Amino acid sequence: MGNIAIRTVNLGKLFYLNQKKRGKLRETLEEKIRLSLKHLFTALSPDAKKNEKKHPFANKHIWALKNVSFEVKHGEAVGILGHNGAGKSVLLKILSQVTKPTEGYAEIHGRVGAMLEVGTGFHPELTGRENIYLSGAILGMTRREIKTKFDEIVEFSEIGDLLDMPIKYYSSGMQGRLAFAVAVHLEPEILLIDEVLAIEDISFKEKCLSKLKEIVREGRTVLFVSHNMDSLKTLCNRAILLERGKIVFDGDIKKAISKYLSGNPDAKL
Repeated sequence: MGNIAIRTVNLGKLFYLNQKKRGKLRETLEEKIRLSLKHLFTALSPDAKKNEKKHPFANKHIWALKNVSFEVKHGEAVGILGHNGAGKSVLLKILSQVTKPTEGYAEIHGRVGAMLEVGTGFHPELTGRENIYLSGAILGMTRREIKTKFDEIVEFSEIGDLLDMPIKYYSSGMQGRLAFAVAVHLEPEILLIDEVLAIEDISFKEKCLSKLKEIVREGRTVLFVSHNMDSLKTLCNRAILLERGKIVFDGDIKKAISKYLSGNPDAKL
């Protein structure tokens, strides 16, 4: 167990489909009034509940993950493959404690850094500089520790004059650059990356991949979600393939990619 960075046991995440989102205040108030009258009518008429029609989505649910069990050792780089909706992002959110599993559990042995989607973890009203320090504090680092990495983060991200501008004015590309730079330079022992190489700038994308290779050589752990097969093959020796929330393959990266492509011919090579 001493060499295990991540261990999941029968991990499951359930989502219910019977909650309809309402964007308008009026609709929300109308719904509350309707429910209040319904409860009153039910209380006054014992037979009302028997004749009540169920909502078409009542009690319906979907398992985003089900019975997901695996181990990742310290120093491993593991690709996470799967079609859209397979459960890849949900898995990373559970491992980074953004959301909790419905069943099962995950053991994490080491400090986690995560880049789940562009801008995640950043406060839009704070500047780039302030968000760097905020991210380090969330990881449990002291201000002095963050300061020793600050210049490297700024240089790598190439955000230049935007450093003291609120994040909300950054383009998604610039947010992605800074988020990646923060995630990799604050030295977490376990790094969770979700589609970071979707950044359009090719030269920066290559720089990101090179940095991830360096991190793996240093003995840190990387879980890498991507639809880019070349990037996965370059970084990882192993991959976990998810289909409808379940692991259908866990092993050699080339075999995993072959199995994935057989059901997804439009994937990026």
